[in-house]
Amino acid sequence: MESVINKVVLSGFAGADAELRILSGNQKLARVNLAVNESYKNASGEEVKKTQWFTLTFWNAKADLAAAQIKKGTRFTIEGRLQTGSYEAKDGTKRFTTDIVVSELAIKEIELAN
Repeated sequence: MESVINKVVLSGFAGADAELRILSGNQKLARVNLAVNESYKNASGEEVKKTQWFTLTFWNAKADLAAAQIKKGTRFTIEGRLQTGSYEAKDGTKRFTTDIVVSELAIKEIELAN
């Protein structure tokens, strides 16, 4: 049987400060949205810029780290896995979600010019 891989690596900027919640059993959960910018040339040769947004989930010690270090505009790189889910919205419709559960985090230090 072939092995399967569920691995995501992304680098981008935080859309807001990481939000930390404490759940039952003292588990910690932090979430933040990551903006990844792409650019390409369309059929007319014009450069098109596009931003993709990803929802990131951090658990326990990683949640503490994310809450302490990820602020709006922070540039960082993550490694993790895709996790899908679903829930029933207030209007009764079924909604689907895709999050990235983070296993590794690297904050990009930005040098400020004097």
